[in-house]
Amino acid sequence: MGVSSGGPGTGLLDRRVERGAVDRVLDRARAGNSAVLVVRGEPGIGKTVVLDYAVGRASASDVRVVRAWGVESELELAYAGLHQLCLPLLGHRMEQLPRPQRNALAVAFGIREGPAPDRFLVGLAVLNLLAATAEDQPLACVVDDAQWLDRASVQCLVFTARRLLAEPIALIFAVRGPGGDPELAGLPGLTVTGLRSAEAGTLLASAVGGRLDAEVRDRIVAETHGNPLALLQLPRGLGPAQLAGGFWLPDSRPLASRIEDSFHRQFESLPAETQRLLLTAAADPTGSMTLLWRAGELQGIPAEAAVPAQAAGLVELGARVHFAHPLVRSAVYQAASADERREAHRVLAEATDPEADPDRRAWHRAHAAVGPDVEVADELERSAGRAQSRGGLAAAAAFLERAAVLTPDLAQRGERRLAAAQAKVQAGAFEAAGQLLGMAEAAPLDDVQRARVDLLRAQLAFAANRGSDAPQLLMRAAKRLEPIDAGLACETYLDALNAALFAGRLASPGGTPQDVAAAARAAPRPSHPPRAPDLLLDGLAAKYSEGYAAGLPLLRRALSVFDRETSPAEDLRWLWLANIAAVDLWDDARWDTLSGRHLHLTRDAGALSELPLALTQRIYLLLFAGELAAAASLIEEMQVVTEATGTRMTPYGDVCLAALRGREGGISDLATATKDEAMQRGEGIGIGLTDWATSVHDNGLGHYANAMAAAETACAYLADVSASVNWGLVELVEAATRCGLPERATDALRRLSEATTATGTDWALGVEARSRALVSDGETADRLYQEAIERLDRTRMRVDLARAHLVYGEWLRREERRTDARDQLRVAYEMLTAMGMEGFADRARRELLATGETVRKRTVDTLADLTAQEAQIAKLARSGCTNQEIGSQLFISPRTVEWHLGNVFAKLGITSRKGLR
Repeated sequence: MGVSSGGPGTGLLDRRVERGAVDRVLDRARAGNSAVLVVRGEPGIGKTVVLDYAVGRASASDVRVVRAWGVESELELAYAGLHQLCLPLLGHRMEQLPRPQRNALAVAFGIREGPAPDRFLVGLAVLNLLAATAEDQPLACVVDDAQWLDRASVQCLVFTARRLLAEPIALIFAVRGPGGDPELAGLPGLTVTGLRSAEAGTLLASAVGGRLDAEVRDRIVAETHGNPLALLQLPRGLGPAQLAGGFWLPDSRPLASRIEDSFHRQFESLPAETQRLLLTAAADPTGSMTLLWRAGELQGIPAEAAVPAQAAGLVELGARVHFAHPLVRSAVYQAASADERREAHRVLAEATDPEADPDRRAWHRAHAAVGPDVEVADELERSAGRAQSRGGLAAAAAFLERAAVLTPDLAQRGERRLAAAQAKVQAGAFEAAGQLLGMAEAAPLDDVQRARVDLLRAQLAFAANRGSDAPQLLMRAAKRLEPIDAGLACETYLDALNAALFAGRLASPGGTPQDVAAAARAAPRPSHPPRAPDLLLDGLAAKYSEGYAAGLPLLRRALSVFDRETSPAEDLRWLWLANIAAVDLWDDARWDTLSGRHLHLTRDAGALSELPLALTQRIYLLLFAGELAAAASLIEEMQVVTEATGTRMTPYGDVCLAALRGREGGISDLATATKDEAMQRGEGIGIGLTDWATSVHDNGLGHYANAMAAAETACAYLADVSASVNWGLVELVEAATRCGLPERATDALRRLSEATTATGTDWALGVEARSRALVSDGETADRLYQEAIERLDRTRMRVDLARAHLVYGEWLRREERRTDARDQLRVAYEMLTAMGMEGFADRARRELLATGETVRKRTVDTLADLTAQEAQIAKLARSGCTNQEIGSQLFISPRTVEWHLGNVFAKLGITSRKGLR
């Protein structure tokens, strides 16, 4: 906690640096700007006193203060710390939040029932709740012992801290350092160190109260490194000879242990009733005075028993129970015997209202249990269900894990451990989930449970490494599910196919899409009428088992069902694969529709964990549509999302955008980094995609030999049955033709036409006609070029259309038809320039110059003075989005949106949103 002492008007000794840092943070909030400070330091170094100073200064300068404390025993209770901080701010402010945010926050805090909220939607709700509160009065949010906040609360608060900008809000955390909580690592920090020798000596003398040998004083100051709490606590219990005569021996134990021992000695010197009352307080993480007095009455402890503990400075009993330091709580709890601790928890359970707080009552009952207890285990299982419904997956896992320990029946114990493991997987605690699975497997499980074990192990493998053994593990789980639940087995096979597609060339033997497809086709069909995912599985399985043409009608039927009959839950789970199927079918219209719906749905539902996948598909669609600026905006949004959620996504969008822009200097470094990350994640699909992007980039610049090498690598692996193979074949035809290698071009065209001819869409046949024209001569080539342009003009695929004009113009120039060539090359140059495809545009310009036409080099118009976020906000504002809608999409508050728009208007020389149009 630290020490309050002698500094005039400050309550601090030798803390000018710390006071200055706090003052600057509060000054920024009073001036209307946000500020964040993480105060780090070892136990007892003075972090809490620095926070007390911040609270005092804020209150004295008309800054509203809300405060929360992390409690070690609440580490598993989702949103407990956040609820403590936000509770004073709820009320009418909550009603002002957008509906999805309001609902998410209400469910997280247990105010209402509903589906488990996305954790980062809760974070966005907290951001806007704090911003709305600060409109009336600057706000300081002070959080002590942040290392003991539950993970959900920490993530939401860090999310908020990173998004604050133009709000009069100060966020101040205290955390044990130097490591503390890694979630807080990137925030502005201040490390509190020990007092200087002079001040440390003064403080030590005040604690001793008598003569202190100089050598002893210097030794204590040196060994405590000026830690204020150690200086106050360590001399307690030492005799006069030790303090005055220089006979005190140094202690080799860590400082925190020695401080805790000092508190332990003080605790043992208290009356028995006081010790019991303090133990009861230490066992209760809520700090509720009402609960403490009720528990004291049940034990027959009078209220005056608290007086000696308060006089010793171990605890303060005011509006809530507040221990002088977390080590006091720890020392008190550890000093008690196991029976005494169980009795304290038993009394607290009895004193807790089962209607108002059933989960904490269950938790206390669990800690009071001597051995297996069916009733308590059942109560914990019900608590787990409530926690899971609020999105508290870590809390649900903790309840279930404890319930399993208290369950006497071995089969039921295994079931609860299995359920706990599932909650751990969903919470991202993969190592703990693996350990629980191992314990669950030791129980007598039935076939359904064994299948669930297999499924969870496969999901763990897929989460840890997209390649490796995930497809085989998922296939094994699906096989075990076949006689039990054919519908779930089919869904698991679809998951396995998804894992195999990600793994691609990196798949282990037996885990290719062809392997999964064969197993899925042999599996029994569900008894219910085929749903969209069932049809999707049938189509993909047929494609990878029998060939492209066999899967075509089934995939078309599946996509038609996705068009009209699926639920939002099915869409959220399967639209990623449905988009891949649309690309495989060269169905640009459905790709456009499905990718747009997927993105809208994930945003509307606040499914931020799914949002990066939805953004990725939409980015690719926009890139092929030639809307590079819009794609770049979504790439920026994805970076915001991944930063906010901590999701790792390989930057495939970045390398594809760089490829189409085609700027000199190449993309080799970015491509290498992207492929390295894909290798680490086991994503063979990403290696092929990056090779395709490299071939596009080099074709644009006219580096045809390099383009051919990259394209051949992109489509050389039979395991890579993704769209990048077909796209790679397109680039290979062009590069090989330009390199004077018609045999390679013809072979690539043959492989390409197996898909394009079968699907028969304008996009597919247009690309095929353009590729076939490249290996043709005379009237045949002329006709094919014109067919390509005609077909591609009926699609959204403007990049392929512009490239058709380009290669047609190049061919016409070589045929000495300069006038016709100029017409095609001008169209290509205008389109490519407008899109921002500088490499291909420069290629068109060089061809125009070769026809004798004078061409001035141009680039696409840009708002170069705007930052990436300002450009995003400007585009959204231009499209008619309100500040609140923009804030929800970009994870910032409406006030910050307004601040950014002010900068945009100033840079562009306009005064309102009308000027953006």
